[in-house]
Amino acid sequence: MGFFVIICFVILFALGFPVVIALAAPSILYLVLNGFSLEMLTQRFQYSIFSFTLIAVPVFIFVGNLMNTSGITKRIFAFADTAVGRLPGGLAQVNALASLIFSGMSGAALADIGGLGQMIIKSMKEKGFTPSFSAAVTCATATVGPIFPPSIPLVVYASVANVSLVRLLIGGIIPAILAVILMMILIAVLALFKNYPRAERWPTLKEFFDTLLPALPALLAPIIMVAGMLIGIFTPTESASITVLYIVLINIFIYREFSIKHLISAAFKTIKLTGSVLIIFPAAALFNWVLTVEQIPQLFSTTVLSFTTDPYVMLLIVNIMLLIVGMFIGGNEAILLIVPIILKPLMMLGIDPIHLGIVVVFNLMLGLITPPFALSLFLTADIAKVKVNKVVRDVVPFYIPLLITLAIITYLPKLILWLPNLF
Repeated sequence: MGFFVIICFVILFALGFPVVIALAAPSILYLVLNGFSLEMLTQRFQYSIFSFTLIAVPVFIFVGNLMNTSGITKRIFAFADTAVGRLPGGLAQVNALASLIFSGMSGAALADIGGLGQMIIKSMKEKGFTPSFSAAVTCATATVGPIFPPSIPLVVYASVANVSLVRLLIGGIIPAILAVILMMILIAVLALFKNYPRAERWPTLKEFFDTLLPALPALLAPIIMVAGMLIGIFTPTESASITVLYIVLINIFIYREFSIKHLISAAFKTIKLTGSVLIIFPAAALFNWVLTVEQIPQLFSTTVLSFTTDPYVMLLIVNIMLLIVGMFIGGNEAILLIVPIILKPLMMLGIDPIHLGIVVVFNLMLGLITPPFALSLFLTADIAKVKVNKVVRDVVPFYIPLLITLAIITYLPKLILWLPNLF
């Protein structure tokens, strides 16, 4: 029956049904055929979302939306332009740095693109970059958002794997910075070969501080969030709420660009996006419960461990599987589906669940720039007003630094665990 449920899910998904329906329909059919009461259905649904950790999801989304409806994005862009606009590649380098900074407040790749994408792509096109390359840089650099604190996918993983969200968020800092550095090196190489434009000179100290000071209150937001969690003043969920308050206050008293209209607009966008994210939880929880009853995870563990007990080989197998899954299923959905199955056998081989979390999330984020799912590709192509196939062509070189990053964080777990182990 477990395999029957899986086959039904695959068929419904292949026919184009939403993931939530493809998961829920065969699971409910299983309950009916096996004589389970409807009370079991409601219990599984309720249990899946009764999590203090998950409260962070709508609050992180609210933070990103508040930034998008205020003047913070413009100030981040201006500072990044002054800081790295002279490097080979100019605004493409600005794009990479701004994505890292913005991801420290939004927690999602698509939020980064929605917040910064329009402004940066327009500026790059005006400077002479092709629309397709502008879109490619934007969607490639946005992949770091979900592993840099705050991060919605890491919240989802922490909830599923029952691990410390604080350690997960801190563990993603170094991998995100590494990925951005490698992409900036690639941009510099491409710029030298293709003669991409850049700023005519380095900024003076006065010009640097003239853009740093207005952006500083916004830049402090992720620092306050991470520092508060490390010191133990507040939990990740509480830190997200404090960040909301902080952004509201700096918009009112420093930037003076805040209004009730901004607040209402951000709130409605948050409600809409939160619903689309959290609706998958009850369906995935029921689906995983069915698989657990049918002992599918145990069968998976036994089968895989019969092939190899080498953790490095196992990580390679899992990475390949996740790369394929990420091409078809969104990151949060894939985490809910795959992690409950792979977590136990990997932990039995001595793989740290914090290390695994960063690897899983970063791997799945590559799916955002890999057809056919590729939401980041479609969104940036729409913003740049260019065909998706042209963006795909220009995004291909960015797989080199991204896959190198994936390999490094997969086989050098200390790179991820070093910061969390300090606290």
